[in-house]
Amino acid sequence: MNLLLDTHVWIWSQERPERLGRRTTRLLLVPRHVNRVCTISTLEVARLLAAGHIALSMPLRDWVAESLAQLAAETVPVTHEVAAEAYSLPGTFHSDPADRVLVAAARLSGATLLTADDRILAYREVASLDARR
Repeated sequence: MNLLLDTHVWIWSQERPERLGRRTTRLLLVPRHVNRVCTISTLEVARLLAAGHIALSMPLRDWVAESLAQLAAETVPVTHEVAAEAYSLPGTFHSDPADRVLVAAARLSGATLLTADDRILAYREVASLDARR
């Protein structure tokens, strides 16, 4: 299974693992699963840090490198194709740009989006799993 972590799930995996459900924790640890993090999530983490909404256990650049290594996660870049797909999603989806990019990246890479965002979980045009479970 290919898993794309929503930004909050990525943060929780490193800073608040107790917020993840047991199934999600197991999924992240199974070597045959591919964990992925989109570059838009690094932008979101940087924005949250700058606004004082979160604190990390180390400087951002170190945190990104260490967390990706710990998760054995691949990086999903925000390509031109992902950017175009973000605003061509089928059906009705909300307007948050980062969420649109994450959904587009998951769709184009064939990944299941791990999230606790009820709006994403309700969107039937992307495979998703509730990270709280």
